[in-house]
Amino acid sequence: MSASFNLEKTYHFLLAALAFFLPLSVFGANFVIVLICLFWIFSGEYKIKFRKIKQSKLMIASVMFFLIHVLGLIWTEDLRWGLHVTHKMWYFIGLFPILFTIVKRDQFRKYISIFLFAILITEVLSYLIWFELIEPFKNATLSNPTPFMSHISYNPILAFAIYLVGHETLFNKQVTLLKKSFLIFFTFSMSINMFITGGRAGQVMFFAVIILLIFQYFNKNKVIAAFVALFVSSSIFFTAYQTSEIFHDRVNDAVLNIANYETNKKTSVGLRITFALNSFEVIKNNLLLGVGTGDLPSEYIKVNQINTPSLPSTTNPHNMYILVLVQNGMLGLFGLLLIFYFQIKLSLGLNDKFFRDVGISLPILFLLIMMSESYLLGHFTSLLYIFFSSFLYQEIEKN
Repeated sequence: MSASFNLEKTYHFLLAALAFFLPLSVFGANFVIVLICLFWIFSGEYKIKFRKIKQSKLMIASVMFFLIHVLGLIWTEDLRWGLHVTHKMWYFIGLFPILFTIVKRDQFRKYISIFLFAILITEVLSYLIWFELIEPFKNATLSNPTPFMSHISYNPILAFAIYLVGHETLFNKQVTLLKKSFLIFFTFSMSINMFITGGRAGQVMFFAVIILLIFQYFNKNKVIAAFVALFVSSSIFFTAYQTSEIFHDRVNDAVLNIANYETNKKTSVGLRITFALNSFEVIKNNLLLGVGTGDLPSEYIKVNQINTPSLPSTTNPHNMYILVLVQNGMLGLFGLLLIFYFQIKLSLGLNDKFFRDVGISLPILFLLIMMSESYLLGHFTSLLYIFFSSFLYQEIEKN
């Protein structure tokens, strides 16, 4: 394609569309991703593109993480499942490097605004369902009014949106009073929405967002930040616990199921504990390289039949670290953590407060929630991570 200016405009339109569809539509987002990849493939300038990828430590780490999954296919017995898992990780060798070579950092705030507008749409619909003004549709129920995705994905994405709006409210000195008032209202409405749905990982992420914002605000006084974070987060927790029935019940259930695990193994929390314990049995015998990218289901069944035969087997232990350790061992875990290491390291040296704060917060928040779910396998959350990562660290690597 010779008209580079037109190509840039096309990429700009497609990235804006991707930001919009990200929390709303799997089909819409995937359709845009296909178009982006096709334009990238047929636009030429491959030497420039691959040089940019090769010069980025973050991109090398991302590609290496994917290739570890490919390597794990060599000793896997279930090649079909291994190819399925490897396909789900294609973002790390496909979409992430492609976006990294085409995004323009000066357009990032526009895409954030579009993303937040999409969040506003899903939040309004969530409230309309919750107040029974409209009938639940798609994935939504009255107890979990999240129409476009499950609460497992919705709450983490909502928490990250709260972080973005909260950061803009606290640190952008150029925001007008009218806009700041709207941002404050938007933050509160999303925060309330967080506790009318049942996504516990997202709710934990929400409290981490509050703590991060407070520490970033009181950057020069960590003692004050710690006291304020403790006061604010505990106040929100007890307020939500007293006023939100679903949050009250989910907290009680989690505490009860952990404290009485032996009699609550079939609950959501109990099963996660069981998955972890049985997976560790597999891990300790395959610590370095894992059982292979496709053998988690078959190897887990063997242990499950011995330790917990009355409980269901699983293809996903609902923990990203355990999943990687079972499949690809310490090598895989090293590959995963290396991506987050470079993200945090690259952000620490920045002078631009927005990109430094968001660049540090994104990996920290994902490192936290991946303890309760394999969030880099799910469509919505993995796309959120890749999309924002492609912007946050691009110019840092270039400089």
